[in-house]
Amino acid sequence: MSLSIREATTNDILSIQQIAKTTWAVTYDFLSKEQMEFMLDWMYSTTSLQQQMQNGHQFYVAEVEKMIVGFASANKENENICKLNKLYVLPTTQKTGAGKALLQRVIAFAKEKNGKEIQLQVNRNNNAKDFYLKQGFKILYEADFEIGNGFFMNDYVMGFTLL
Repeated sequence: MSLSIREATTNDILSIQQIAKTTWAVTYDFLSKEQMEFMLDWMYSTTSLQQQMQNGHQFYVAEVEKMIVGFASANKENENICKLNKLYVLPTTQKTGAGKALLQRVIAFAKEKNGKEIQLQVNRNNNAKDFYLKQGFKILYEADFEIGNGFFMNDYVMGFTLL
């Protein structure tokens, strides 16, 4: 398996959307269909992804044999903190090192931006929490974020200190 990580472009938006839809169906099976559709549209519509890319969110894609199997996005939140906004790998590609490789690229991005810490939000019911704990992240606190239409994100905010 030949895995590579590269910066994403607007040409990758359709692949990012397809991976999000596929992984969310498995990852967030505890959300209502209405909330899942609302959130996917909010975060992954073509307009939303274009705006994120234009507003300083750096996207990366993981490729195996020229096929995109995962993606991540990060941005610099403030002087000290970079935020990992998204990291998803197709269920058939999980546990192959693609997620870890994407995370390592985000860590390099944060260091390039002179960040001192990476923070992320992960749903409290999402098994990815365990992946992040294994990678050295710590749970900083729990938070419930109102996102519209009466929906909430019930998350852990996690942090990773850069050396």
